[in-house]
Order: sequence, then C-alpha cells, then structure tokens
Amino acid sequence: MKAPVTTLDNKKAGDIDLADEIFALPTRKDLLARMVNWQLAKRRAGTHKVKERGEVSGSTRKIFRQKGTGRARHGSIRANIFRGGGQAHGPRVRDHAFDLPKKVRKLALKTALSAKAAEGKLIILDAAVAKEHKTKDLRGRFETLGWASVLVIGGTQLDENFARAARNLPGVDVLPQQGANVYDILRRDTLVLTKDAVEALEARLK
Repeated sequence: MKAPVTTLDNKKAGDIDLADEIFALPTRKDLLARMVNWQLAKRRAGTHKVKERGEVSGSTRKIFRQKGTGRARHGSIRANIFRGGGQAHGPRVRDHAFDLPKKVRKLALKTALSAKAAEGKLIILDAAVAKEHKTKDLRGRFETLGWASVLVIGGTQLDENFARAARNLPGVDVLPQQGANVYDILRRDTLVLTKDAVEALEARLK
C-alpha cells in the first residue's frame, strides 16, 4: 500500500510503499487487549503488602480459657477478627507478569499499526528534526498539522532538539523505533512514523 509523506512544515514530500503484511492486517481487538493487559501487568510493581496474623505484634498467650466463659473459643489476640490483629487474605508481594508468546506479541504490534492505518490516523513524516529545542516552535507546527494527541516514532537515534522540544508538550510522546509498543500506539489518537522508523519496523517485523 502507498502512503503520502509529509514534512513538519505541512508540505508533501512524495510517497512511500508500506508492507501489507504489517500495515494492512485486519483489526483484532482480542489480540490488542491481550497485549495491553500483558504490558500493564508487567509494569506493575507488585509491592503491595499487609501484615498477616504471624507478622503483627501481640502475645501468643491464649486470651481466655477454652470453656466456662460463655464466649467463643479463641486462642490468639492476633487473629484477624480482633482490632490490631493481622489481615486475612490480604495482598502479598508478588509478580503480576504472565507469559505471552513472542509470535503473539509480534502480531499484536503489526495489528496496532494496521489499525491506525485503517482508521486514517497513520502519518508518515519525512524526518523528526528540529533546528532548535524550542517547545513554542514545535507546538505551532503541531497545531498547523492538527496533532493534539500524538505518538511520534523516530529512527534508531532521536534528534535531540526534537525530543527536547516535544518533552513539555502535553499529549505528545516521542519514542525511538525500538521502543514502539502496542499500549503507547493505542493510547494516542495519531501515530506518526518517520521514514527511518518505517524501514526499521519493517525489517524488525517481517
């Protein structure tokens, strides 16, 4: 499939051929959901923790005799039903990550790129380069292009001026091609790929 190439000055810079096996796949929401869940689960710290019965302070003495008091049988003041006792079935420190086959992850990235192309929200940029690291100048260019919520994926090395200028813009993310992922692609309305990013992604995903 062919796609037009634009510049940051909103001028046409020719066309580019996009591989159909990467940018023209059918949209599979189930695959995208699995991938996003995998990414977010892997990101979780899993450091939530409560004190259980064996971890709270308190005596191990039986609090009152077994029989003859007319009360329920109790052995420890640290039981979860008492004030200051341990919490039952609370969260523990653990890893939330789960396995997802590499082929599924690869297909999900292709599907995300294809979904943006199918929605008409995939833009090919000639080069993500700025002369100065001025946020004001880049904001004006983005407003001219109509980019409010956008992910810009560059080549292997990002232009330092462009990355610095985009850093303070709300709703704008900039990533090198090796950082391209499903979650960041879907969370922004527009996906912008440089020509270098297209070549790198095609080489990586074919």
